Amino acid sequence: MVKLLRDNEFLDFIMDGDKLLVGGFGMSGTPLTLIDGLASSSKKELTIVSNNLGEVGKGLGKLLNKNILKKAIGSYFTTNRDAVKAWSEGKLEIELIPQGTLAEAVRCGGAGIGGFYTKTAVGTKLAEGKEEKVIDGERYILEKAIKGDVSLIKAYKADRLGNLVYDHTGRNFNPVMATASKIVIAEVDEIVETGTLLPTEIVTPHVYVDYIVMSKYVKKGGVFVETV
Repeated sequence: MVKLLRDNEFLDFIMDGDKLLVGGFGMSGTPLTLIDGLASSSKKELTIVSNNLGEVGKGLGKLLNKNILKKAIGSYFTTNRDAVKAWSEGKLEIELIPQGTLAEAVRCGGAGIGGFYTKTAVGTKLAEGKEEKVIDGERYILEKAIKGDVSLIKAYKADRLGNLVYDHTGRNFNPVMATASKIVIAEVDEIVETGTLLPTEIVTPHVYVDYIVMSKYVKKGGVFVETV
């Protein structure tokens, strides 16, 4: 049975300087309750691996405004102008990775694969300093796997073992990020009894999940609203 954490107990598992893999695409499938807990903490020098840094004052944007981030690794940071401003002022390191490359790098991290060759970004600034190889007459660059210290993910349902089901597009980066960190903490909307979930609807098996936190948010009219 997976352990259910209360309030901000999950913060005990996050250390200063940790690399966190955070699920979400835009605001969809983002662990907002866990992010709120982090934003209220004294953690510092964190590296975030995520598709983006939320929006201005929302999602991961809250961590940016609290100045607890050292670096962001992801694909699409222009949804949050604060992130661009922080980078231009030298307050935030940013490492850009093409979206598909990011997903595959995290998947490799969870699968025990050291890296992979891809044609994406060959000949651009993103390829500078990376190993290049010619395969069947085509140029490829080596992208290393991405692994984290802690993964913070968002699921729709969990059973008491920790098996996870995702809500539509909430199944974005969350499943791969659930495989690629030493500790995995899942924020969920609902916990059901073991045996309630159909085996065919379980996306992340419980063996990957260490802790569960109940979400404080509900979706109303397409907007996430805090309930407590």
